[in-house]
Amino acid sequence: MSQDLLNIARERAERYLTEIDARRVFPDEAAMTGLEEFEEIFPEQGTTGGQVLELLDRSGAPATVASAGRRYFGFVVGGTLPVTVGANWLATAWDQVASSKVTSPVMDKIEQVTSGWLLDVLDLPRESVVGYVTGATMATFTALAAARHKLLARQGWDVEARGLFGAPEIKVVVSDEVHVTVLKALSLLGFGKERVVRVPTDANGAMDISRLPELDAMTIICVQAGNVNSGAFDPAGAICDRAAPVGAWVHVDGAFGLWARASKELKHLTAGVEKADSWATDGHKWLNTPYDAGVVICRDQQSLYNAMSVSAAYLREIDSAAQNYMPEFSKRARGVEIWAALKFLGRKGVDELVTGCCHRAGVFARGLEELGLTIQNSVVLNQVVVSWDSPEKTEALMQAVQKEGTCWFGPTVWKGKAAFRISVSSWKTTEEDIQLSLQAIKQCMVAVIEETQ
Repeated sequence: MSQDLLNIARERAERYLTEIDARRVFPDEAAMTGLEEFEEIFPEQGTTGGQVLELLDRSGAPATVASAGRRYFGFVVGGTLPVTVGANWLATAWDQVASSKVTSPVMDKIEQVTSGWLLDVLDLPRESVVGYVTGATMATFTALAAARHKLLARQGWDVEARGLFGAPEIKVVVSDEVHVTVLKALSLLGFGKERVVRVPTDANGAMDISRLPELDAMTIICVQAGNVNSGAFDPAGAICDRAAPVGAWVHVDGAFGLWARASKELKHLTAGVEKADSWATDGHKWLNTPYDAGVVICRDQQSLYNAMSVSAAYLREIDSAAQNYMPEFSKRARGVEIWAALKFLGRKGVDELVTGCCHRAGVFARGLEELGLTIQNSVVLNQVVVSWDSPEKTEALMQAVQKEGTCWFGPTVWKGKAAFRISVSSWKTTEEDIQLSLQAIKQCMVAVIEETQ
């Protein structure tokens, strides 16, 4: 029976992936209405496993967003390489607690190997410790917990034992274009979202180093490798050169942009990033693994371990495995998907994936300009910020495209101006998909004009 259920799930999943590029990117009203079938009083008696899977497939699948397809351009969401889906399925069947060697020898080994590969392909300091978390939010949280520990320990303050009440103050410096996940991590750590020093940015969203405040040994500065709107990179090298002599901690939010270091053509954009103290990135964005797959990298292993360690007799063997120690004890085997992607692609394949997305973003941007739309950013990576003649027409066009269904992208505000943002992040997206999307956008522009006349 168990094997039958797995075969049913595999068949339905395969069909879903086979048909995904022929369907709407965002579900229509009929699919949304179908979700009502899940609304029921908690049943007294259970049902068969086959019926459970059938309901998910019949009423759930049509209401999914085709983010694993060719023409999803929202939220910097990558697709899923087939090999990573397979690795995910196998790891789910293993059901490993990937916290340490004693709970999962196989994941301990795979994550150790993957950590070395990540430091290699991203060309980051080889002494760094690598951890596997849910996403960039938790990666940044983990890295900044290590920074908080180190800066306060210098002042003789044990923050893990004594908390922040009465602790020496830490100054946090961020870009005016700081991503919300960094602010969330800062709030979770007790620093607060608003008690930060914001540094103005240039026209393309990179931190203006001439406006950088004075740094000292009680400063954490968060820089971006890939602005979430424009794709711009903060001048990490110059910032690190100012931070290092005074002992300030530099953290890099590189959720997707850090992968530019794997591209021969684009690596120059990340110059100096390797001088930082910690980095956050994702596998489920540009490496195209299933959700969730975040990565934290920290140069100072001991500070990370001290920030995260706990003591309990029954955890003695886990606690000694510093290289695997992350916020969660209950950690799924997400590292196997990152390993599978890197093993499948190799250095050349990762380069081609990242570089190809950026080339197609350029094609998209030029096509949009030819349609009469305005590109608001300098397209240096895979991000395109677009507007039309007015905020109202921009909004109307975006909604029309979303309703039409060929492709999907979402709204943003860029330099105070309403816009929409296109992110080319999937291994599946081709230039043909770009042209299909441009045709749909053109038709929607005509429709919007007709409606407003």
